[in-house]
Amino acid sequence: MKNITLSIEEKVLAAVRRVAADQGTTVNAMVREHLTRLAEHQDRAALARRRIRELSEASEALIGSAKWRRDELHDR
Repeated sequence: MKNITLSIEEKVLAAVRRVAADQGTTVNAMVREHLTRLAEHQDRAALARRRIRELSEASEALIGSAKWRRDELHDR
């Protein structure tokens, strides 16, 4: 595990320390958990985009060359 150094306003740190204490954890643990969730979310999003691209490329759907004009789309 790597260590990092963060700069944070004293008021913010004091508030976060209170939140951490209320939750029975530490600021360090809260930051680590948040960054882990952020990284996991990015990984899942990348996987979803890759899967959509794969499905799109494998699809046999034919998309025509239909062209609409704005006024045709809004006809009532």
